[in-house]
Amino acid sequence: MAPTDHRLLAAWAADCAERVLPMFEAERPGDSRPADAVAAARAWATGQCSMAQARAAAVAAHAAAREVQGSAALAARACGHAAATAHMADHELGAAFYALRAVASASPDDLDAERAWQLQSLPQPVADLVRSDMHLRTEKFRGVFEWA
Repeated sequence: MAPTDHRLLAAWAADCAERVLPMFEAERPGDSRPADAVAAARAWATGQCSMAQARAAAVAAHAAAREVQGSAALAARACGHAAATAHMADHELGAAFYALRAVASASPDDLDAERAWQLQSLPQPVADLVRSDMHLRTEKFRGVFEWA
């Protein structure tokens, strides 16, 4: 994978996670760890953050996720996976998956629209790669990407 593609995946993962971040912030308004993880993913995508810094932000977001439940926890996990994409490109699907689970938990009627948004917002250079990965990993992600 080209380094530019890896960075595009991190930016898309950050976009997916950012859409559900308010679910966490509503429950824990003073806790910036998931937001910091989204910021780290964006900073890494633009070369302004090291992989180690992004990974540390991912670990912190996942710690925040363990302190809450429901859609708040799922949203924090999405943010953690967005930052973890700097370390391993395939974490981008984790961000998308947990974002969809957060939407399904908080507002099931919005799930189809969120799925459509995720597909439409894929950067063109990596769209086929992500869709292929969604199909290949459908079992791991409990069929949530079967629509891709």
